[in-house]
Amino acid sequence: MSRALIRALTARGIDVANAVDAGLAGVTDTAHLEYATETSRVLYSFNVRDFHRLHREWLERGKSHAGLVLVPQQVYSIGEQMRRLLRLSSEVSAQEMRNRVEFLGSWG
Repeated sequence: MSRALIRALTARGIDVANAVDAGLAGVTDTAHLEYATETSRVLYSFNVRDFHRLHREWLERGKSHAGLVLVPQQVYSIGEQMRRLLRLSSEVSAQEMRNRVEFLGSWG
C-alpha cells in the first residue's frame, strides 16, 4: 500500500498500518494474515492468488480472520483505491468483514 494512500485514508479517519511499519517486511503471507488477525485488522493486498488461497485454507481448518480486501496490482490509481476502500468501509462493518474476502473491483 502506497504512503500516499495511507495518508489519504488516515486523513479520512481510517486506521491504517502497513507491513513495513508493522515490522513485517519480508515475512510470509501467513505471518501477515496472523498479524492482521491478532490486531483485528482487515488485510489489504495485491497478492490476490496467495491470500485467496490462504483464506480458503484457514476456513477449512476452522481458523478465522478479520477479513481480506484483494486487488490486482496496478489496476487502480491511488485515488480510485481510496474511493473504493472508503465506499467499502462505509457499507460493510468490521464485524461483517470477519472471514470475508472482498475484491476491490466490486466497489466501483
